[in-house]
Amino acid sequence: MDTAVTDPVVGLVLEGRYRLEERVARGGMSTVYAATDLRLHKTVAVKVMAEHLAHDPTFVDRFTREARAAAMLSHPNVVGVSDQGSDQGLVFLVMELVRGRTLRDLLSARGRLTVAESFAVLEPVLAGLTAAHRAGIVHRDIKPENVLIGVDGVVKVADFGLARAVVGTGQTSQTGGVLIGTVAYLSPEQLERGRADARSDIYAAGIVLYEMLTGHPPFGGDTPLAVAYQHVHHDVPAPSAEVPGLPWQVDELVARTTRRDPAGRPLDAGAFLAELNDVRTDLGIEPVPVPTGQSAGPGTLRPTNRPTRPRPGHPSNPGTAVLADRGARSGRTSTLPGMGAGPTTDVHGRRPAPGRPRPGVPDHVRRRRTRLLIAVILLMAVTVGAVGWWLGSGRWTDVPALTGKQESAAIDLLQDAGLDPDPVVQEWSEEVPAGVVISTDPATGEVIRGTDVRVVVSKGPERYTVPPELVGLPVDEVEARLQADLPIQITRGEAFDDQVPPGHVVAFDPAAGTALKRDQVVTVVVSQGRAPVAVPDVTGQTPEQATSNLEALGFVVERIEDGRSDQVDQGEVMAVEPGPAAGPVAYGSTVRIQVSAGVPLVTVPDVVGLGGDEAASILQQAGLEVEATRFFGNRVLRQSPAAGETVERGTSVTILLSFG
Repeated sequence: MDTAVTDPVVGLVLEGRYRLEERVARGGMSTVYAATDLRLHKTVAVKVMAEHLAHDPTFVDRFTREARAAAMLSHPNVVGVSDQGSDQGLVFLVMELVRGRTLRDLLSARGRLTVAESFAVLEPVLAGLTAAHRAGIVHRDIKPENVLIGVDGVVKVADFGLARAVVGTGQTSQTGGVLIGTVAYLSPEQLERGRADARSDIYAAGIVLYEMLTGHPPFGGDTPLAVAYQHVHHDVPAPSAEVPGLPWQVDELVARTTRRDPAGRPLDAGAFLAELNDVRTDLGIEPVPVPTGQSAGPGTLRPTNRPTRPRPGHPSNPGTAVLADRGARSGRTSTLPGMGAGPTTDVHGRRPAPGRPRPGVPDHVRRRRTRLLIAVILLMAVTVGAVGWWLGSGRWTDVPALTGKQESAAIDLLQDAGLDPDPVVQEWSEEVPAGVVISTDPATGEVIRGTDVRVVVSKGPERYTVPPELVGLPVDEVEARLQADLPIQITRGEAFDDQVPPGHVVAFDPAAGTALKRDQVVTVVVSQGRAPVAVPDVTGQTPEQATSNLEALGFVVERIEDGRSDQVDQGEVMAVEPGPAAGPVAYGSTVRIQVSAGVPLVTVPDVVGLGGDEAASILQQAGLEVEATRFFGNRVLRQSPAAGETVERGTSVTILLSFG
C-alpha cells in the first residue's frame, strides 16, 4: 500500500526544511519518517511525536530531553540528533538515518547469537554508552529495540528519550510516583526506588548480553509486576543453564554486570567494556563482523544458532510498561452471618424464662434508663481514655526524617506529624540541590505536638554572574560596580583592541555571564587601544602610493626634503622613518618619507696638466665617466665640464690629451 496515501503526514515540509518522504517505523508514542533535508540535500530521519501526546507537557519534555541528551554526544556508536522543533501541530526531532534493523529484529530472526557475535554487538553498544556516561548522561532504557545495526555493520545506540543528566548525588529519579521503562531490562534500584545511574545501564546491558546468548530475557511473567518482582528478588541465572557449553567466564561476566546490588557491578560502561575485552582475551575469541542478518530473511536460522523456545511466561517482545507505586491495594470486606430472627436459647438449648419487670416501673421507662446509663458509661470511658492517651503518649510525636526531601514534601510530612515548619530558612549549599532540605532542628526524636521545627532548605550552589553590559565601560566604573554588587576578587589584565577605546573594559576572565563562586578571582581585561602596526617597506613606490598604503594602516604620513640616491629612480620613495627594521610601532604614529630627486651630485675635479692615466683615475674616483681624446701627447690640455662644476654622478667628462 502506498504510504503517501495511507499516511497524511508524508509529503509535509516541516519548518520549510524537512520534507517527509516515507514512514520507516511506528510506535506508541512516535513515528519515524525518512525525510530530505532541503537545505543540505541529504536524507535524515524525522521522529514525530504521536498527535495525542503532543499536548502533554510531560511527553513533550521527554521528547525535548531526548534531543538535548543525544545532541550532547558525538560518537560513531550513538545515533546523532541534529535538530528539534515543532511545526504544523507536529513536535519532532531530526536524527541520523540508519538503514538496517534493530537487535530485536536480529534476535527474532536468529534466535540467539554465538559468544563472538554477542561480543561483536555489545562492544560498540558499550563504546557509545561510555561516551554518554563520561558526558554525565544515563540512558535508562537500554534494550534490543534501542540497538540499531546498520547494513554496513555499524552498531548505534538510539532513543535517549528516558535519559537524564546526572546531578547532585549522581542519580536520576522517577517523577510523580510513576516509573517508566521496559520492565524486562530495569535494574532492581530503578524498580524499588526509581533511582538510576550509570550502573543501571550496566545492568540493562548485562540483560541484553544474556538475551543474545540464550534468545530470551532471564525473567518472564504474565504481568509487568511479576517480572519486576523477579528482578528485585532473584539473581539472573547463568546463561549456560539455557545453552550448555558456554564458557564459565561468560557466566561470570553476566553475573557481575547484573548483580542486584549496584555497588557490585562495574562502575560504568567503560569498565564493563574493559571486562568484556579481558574475557575475550582469556577465551582467545577473535573479532567477527557484526551480524547484520541482511542475507537471511526473517525466521532464517544458522544451524549453530538454533532458536531457544521461550520459557513459559517470557514475553516474545517485551515492551515498555508503566508501574505505579505499590501503595494502596484493594481489599475485600467480609460480613459475618446474622443470628436469625427467632427466639434465643441458652447453652442447653432451652428457652429462658421471660424476665419479670420491677413493680411500678413501666418497661419502656426501664429500657430508656438503661440506654442512658450505657451512654454515660461509654462517654466517661472515652473521655478517660482520651485524657490518659494525651497525658501519656498522645501529645508526643516523632520528628520525621526530612533531610534530602523536597521542601513541599517535607512540610507536608511535618504537618501530618502535628508539627509546625517555623521558620523555613534558605541557605546556599554546594552539595544539596535547590529546594531540597539540608537539615532540621530538631533533626529527629520525640517532641510535643505543635512544636516549631526549623527547616533549612537549600538555595543551591552560591553563584554570581558578571553582567555582560559592563563590557565597553570605563574600567574604574566597572570595578566600583563589581566591588559593590558581587563578593568576588578582582584583578586587571590588558589587551589590545581595535574597537574598545583605551582604558575601557574589553572582556572578563571568566567571561561575563559565567557562574562564579564566592571570592572567585575575576580578571578585568582593559583595552590598550589598537595593537602596534609594522611599517611596510614602501621604498621604490611613488609618494602618492606610499602615502595611501601607510594611511590605510593608520599612520600619519609626513614628507621630508627630497634626497638623492643612485639606487632609487627620481620621483620614487628612497627612505622611510621609522622603517620596517624598527618593528611594530603604535597605531597612529607619524611616518616620514623621503623622495629621490635623482642620483647624487659631484664636483668635477681639476685634472688639466695631469697625465692621462692619472686624470682618468681621479675622475673615476669622483664617480664620473672619462672620455679621452688624444692629440699627439699624454697631458690633459683641456676638460669638459670644467673643473669646479657640479654634475650628477656618472656624468661623462671629456679630456683632451696633447703635448704639455
